[in-house]
Amino acid sequence: MILDEINKPNDIKKINPDEYVLLSQEIRTFLIKKISENGGHLGSNLGAVELTMALHLSLNLPEDKIIFDVGHQSYTHKILTGRKDAFDELRKFKGLAGFPKRCESECDAFDTGHSSTSVSAGLGMVKARDLRHRDYTVVSVIGDGALTGGMVYEALNNAARLKTNFIIILNDNNMSISENVGGISRYLQNIRTFEGYQDFKVALQKKLLKIPHGHMIVDRLKRYKNSIKQLFVPGMFFEDLGITYLGPIDGHDVRTMVKTIREAKKINHAVLIHVCTKKGRGYAPAERHPARFHGTEPFDIETGLPLKNKGKPAWTDIFSTVSLKAASRNDKVCAITAAMPDGVGLKRFKNLYPDRFFDVGIAEEHAVTFAAGLAAGGMIPIVAIYSSFLQRAYDQILHDVCIQNLHVVFCIDRAGIVGADGETHQGIFDLSYLSSIPNMHIMAPKNKWELSDMIKFALDQDGPMAIRYPRGTAYDGLEDHRERIEMGKAEAIAEGTDVALLAVGSMVEVGEKVMTILADRGISCSLINMRFVKPIDEEAVLKEAGNKKLIVTMEENVFSGGFGEKVLKLLNDNKRDSKVVNIHIPDKYVEHGNPDILKKEIGIDADSVADRISGILKDER
Repeated sequence: MILDEINKPNDIKKINPDEYVLLSQEIRTFLIKKISENGGHLGSNLGAVELTMALHLSLNLPEDKIIFDVGHQSYTHKILTGRKDAFDELRKFKGLAGFPKRCESECDAFDTGHSSTSVSAGLGMVKARDLRHRDYTVVSVIGDGALTGGMVYEALNNAARLKTNFIIILNDNNMSISENVGGISRYLQNIRTFEGYQDFKVALQKKLLKIPHGHMIVDRLKRYKNSIKQLFVPGMFFEDLGITYLGPIDGHDVRTMVKTIREAKKINHAVLIHVCTKKGRGYAPAERHPARFHGTEPFDIETGLPLKNKGKPAWTDIFSTVSLKAASRNDKVCAITAAMPDGVGLKRFKNLYPDRFFDVGIAEEHAVTFAAGLAAGGMIPIVAIYSSFLQRAYDQILHDVCIQNLHVVFCIDRAGIVGADGETHQGIFDLSYLSSIPNMHIMAPKNKWELSDMIKFALDQDGPMAIRYPRGTAYDGLEDHRERIEMGKAEAIAEGTDVALLAVGSMVEVGEKVMTILADRGISCSLINMRFVKPIDEEAVLKEAGNKKLIVTMEENVFSGGFGEKVLKLLNDNKRDSKVVNIHIPDKYVEHGNPDILKKEIGIDADSVADRISGILKDER
C-alpha cells in the first residue's frame, strides 16, 4: 500500500504524482474502516482528503502552519503526519484526539473545536511571524458553513489590511453540519455555478497572447482584474474587502490545488482560495446522508447503519417530543437552532411548523439576540443549543435577554461530560456562566419525565428560563417521584439520618446509587433532587444542614460559580458550621474518552463518591 510509505511529516512528497488518486482512495478506505469501529467525524474528513493532501504537498510541516476551523476534518492531516497507527484509539481515553491538539503533535498549529475561529487565529499567527521576522506560510482552512459566524467577518476585515502573505482556504461543500442556510450560502452557490467568468478570463488571455505585445496587455489587465471581475461575478465580496480571490476550483483535483496554493504563496497580502468539495465523498451512505455521518457512532460499513440498535429514548428525543407538543398547543411557541436541527432534536419541529422554526446557521450570538427580539414581539422562543456552544453567546444572554427580563427558554443539550469530543465540547461551565446573570432561572431534570415537566413549566413562566440536560439515554428511574414543579423548590427523594446528598440533574441518578452503596456500609442518606440551581431552595438546604453529619453537593459542573459554591455561601451567610463535601468537575479541562471512564477518573461516579463519603465519616469516628 502507498499509505504504508507515509510515516512522518512530508513523506507524502516522496509519492509519485501518478499515485495521488490511489493514495486518496487508500486514505478513504482507512478512514471508513477506523471510524466504523470507533466512531468519529466521517463525512467532513472524506470530503477533505485531496485538499489535505494538496496542503501537505505544498507546505513544509511543521514549519508552515495549517489551522483547521472546527478541526473535525483533520483526520487526513493526522494520517499524513505519522499518526495513522494511533487511529485504533481514536477519541478514546488517553488515545488520539478527534480534533487538532498542539500537545499531540507539533504539526497541529492550533487547538480547535468550535467554528468560525481559524481566520482570526491564522491572522494572529501571521502577525506573530512578521513581528518575529520569521519566514513560513500560514494557512487557515475554513468551511462554508462557518461563514455564517460573525467572527469570520471581523477577522476578514482585519486580514484585508495585510501587506504580507496569508492564505485562507474556503472548503465549500455546501454543508455545515446540517444543510447550509442564508445569504452566504446563496452567494457561494452563485460563484460555484457561474462558469462564464472563468471561461471568459481564459479565452481572453489566450487571444491577447497571440497579438504583438499581448503579454503586456495581459499583465496590465491582471493589475486591473478586480474591475473585470466586478463585471462578471456578482458582488465579488472577498475582492471588495481587499482579499485576492482564487477559484472556485475542484477540491478533489490534487494537482490543480497544489499549483494554486503555490501561486497563492507568492502574493503579499491575504488571498482566499475557494475549493469545492463533496462531503462524504467515496462512501455512498455518507454522500446520501451527510448530516448523519457528520459525527457517527460505530457502524456497519456495508449498510452504513449503526451497530447499536436504538433502545431507550435519549434526552434529546424527550425534548423533541415535548417541544413539538407545546407548539401544537400554543402558536406563540417557536424554536431556534444554530445549524443543528438534527443534533438538538428540532427536525420534526422544522417539518411540522416551518414558519415557527429558525435555523440561523453557526451563529449562536445572533440566535440569542434574535430570540430576544421574538420574545419582545410577543412570541415564546425556545433556543436549543449545546452547552459548550451556548458559551459563545454569554454577552447576548446577559445584555439582550436578561437585562430586559424577556421570556426566552434555553434548552441546553449536552450539559456535563459528553465524552469523545473532548475539552472543547464538554458542557461543564453552563451552571457557572448562567448563574452569574440576574433574572436567569436554571433547572436540571433528574429523569425523562422531569425534563418534560420542566419544559412545560418553563414555557408557562415569565422571564429567562434555562433547562440543562446531558447527552445520551434519558434516565427512567425514580418514575414514582413526580411532584409538581414549583419555582425554586427542591424534591425530597429519600430521608436519612447521617448524610444529605444534594444532587443536581444527572447527579440524582448517581446519588441514588451512592445511597444504596452507603446503606450497605451502614450509612443512612437523604437524597434531595434540587431541581433548581437558581433560585436555590434555601429552606431545603438549611433543613438538611441542621440535622446531618455531612452535606454533600453533587453537580456535573465546575465548582467555581456552580451549585456547590452557592450552598457554601448560603451556609456561611446563615452562620452554619455544617461539614460540606463538594462533588464537582475539577478545575481543569476534561479530555476526550468514554464518559463513564472520565467520570471515574475525575471522581464523580457513584463508587468514587461513596468511597469519599465513607472515608470522611470514618476519619471523624
